Amino acid sequence: MVIEEIRTDLFTNQDIKYRDFQSQLIPNVAEDYFIGVRTPILRKLAKHYVKQADISTFLAELPHKYFDENQMHAFIISEIKDFEACIRELEIFLPYVDNWATCDQMSPKCFKKNRKQLAPYLIKWIKADDTYTVRFAIVTLMSHFLDEDFDESYLKLVSEVKSDEYYINMAIAWYFATALAKQYDKTLPYIENKSLGMWAHNKAIQKAIESYRVTEEHKLYLKSLKRKQN
Repeated sequence: MVIEEIRTDLFTNQDIKYRDFQSQLIPNVAEDYFIGVRTPILRKLAKHYVKQADISTFLAELPHKYFDENQMHAFIISEIKDFEACIRELEIFLPYVDNWATCDQMSPKCFKKNRKQLAPYLIKWIKADDTYTVRFAIVTLMSHFLDEDFDESYLKLVSEVKSDEYYINMAIAWYFATALAKQYDKTLPYIENKSLGMWAHNKAIQKAIESYRVTEEHKLYLKSLKRKQN
């Protein structure tokens, strides 16, 4: 059965030192949740298993027991070529994503050619109750809609996300820092008008100042826009 095959492959490729390192990077989940398989191996296994006729059995087996199984799941979804099939699997899996790594490394290849169809799903997911569904929507907007498919309405959409969740606020900051690098003139008013929460506002400025893609002149002005606690 494919579920047992995958788990056997994962433990065959276990790296204990890497497992211990991973558990420190992702502190919000238990240490015994990790097997310790390196990402290139997981991606290679995902490319193999996505072709298996019974892979749907593994994808339906939720929640998974291990972080590495979630990673495999994310990488398998990323390999699905059919857009509608990919979206179906995402909608099932996203509520089970419980950490930033699985969220951020799940990047379906079919999105690039289907951005027009993708946008309504991102608008829906960004309003979800699940932390990592919201983060996935923001990170995907950052990855796919700040260049030729840029739409200013997405800046407003992300700026309106209000949350106490660290991983959502970090995604908002990351998004706006990248937007300042790629769409400075359109993005700047959101910083000038203090449209973000204070933490995300200051973190976005910090990350933009650290970016080589933002000019020194712009960095100097952004520094002046940092907010101070009352």
